[in-house]
Amino acid sequence: MSATIIDGKKLAANMRADIARQVAKLHAEHGIVPGLGVMLIGADPASASYVTAKGKACKEAGIFSLDVRLPAETAQADALEHVRAMNADPRVHGILVQLPLPKHIDEGAVINAIAPEKDVDGFTPVNVGRMVIGETCFLPCTPHGIIQMLIAAGVETSGKHAVVVGRSNIVGKPVASLLMRKTSGGNATVTVCHTGTSDLGMFTRQADILVVAAGRPGTVRGDMVKPGAVVIDVGVNRIPDQTRKSGFRLAGDVDFDSVKEVAALITPVPGGVGPMTITMLLYNTLEAARRLV
Repeated sequence: MSATIIDGKKLAANMRADIARQVAKLHAEHGIVPGLGVMLIGADPASASYVTAKGKACKEAGIFSLDVRLPAETAQADALEHVRAMNADPRVHGILVQLPLPKHIDEGAVINAIAPEKDVDGFTPVNVGRMVIGETCFLPCTPHGIIQMLIAAGVETSGKHAVVVGRSNIVGKPVASLLMRKTSGGNATVTVCHTGTSDLGMFTRQADILVVAAGRPGTVRGDMVKPGAVVIDVGVNRIPDQTRKSGFRLAGDVDFDSVKEVAALITPVPGGVGPMTITMLLYNTLEAARRLV
């Protein structure tokens, strides 16, 4: 029996409709229009496409969007100056620096320059620290989106064994932290696996909830999944495919065809976790503006 699909696209659409209503209400009652500033350095096609999608999503939600696009040769000092300008801009309530940055720019220095109260990506050390100790903060968008998907799908996380494959600062580490929190969508026992894990399957087969963010297609196969598990595939990989007009197809880090025959619930790629990332960015931007009331 095939797994039930967790439809991230549908959940994201419902959440965005509610965010648009809340944005309109905030403007009507307090005259505040939430604003998101996005900085893109360079012309990486995937990053540029993602930034364009964020701008479109902002427009649909009624959120002001400040799009700062700089050439790849931009000096670090200039990048920092643009961040400081957005920190001081009253129209901008949230700031996102599109990663990765060109190699000559220190990502840490640029992220650290973002004012914590405008860090809607949840990447600054202040917000990461607050998340880990359970204080109110902006949660990283993809991990937060994953938790919202689990809650919406009615997945019981409390007391369950969650296994996270991947230890990146963007997904692996924060989603593990959120799954451990003593709150809705958390209170799980969490194991984190990575490239240094000698027998990945031994751990993934123990998971009631399996979150795969390895950055490599086909990392988890059907024989590596516990029957009845909930599988969240975070991966987005471009696979050459001459049958497609684009010349490629998107695939996750999970071998979908084999895993869907074992799991109870599974997210597809595309249409799973991806749509939730931008949605939670809009959510955080709205929340940043609300804090001014």
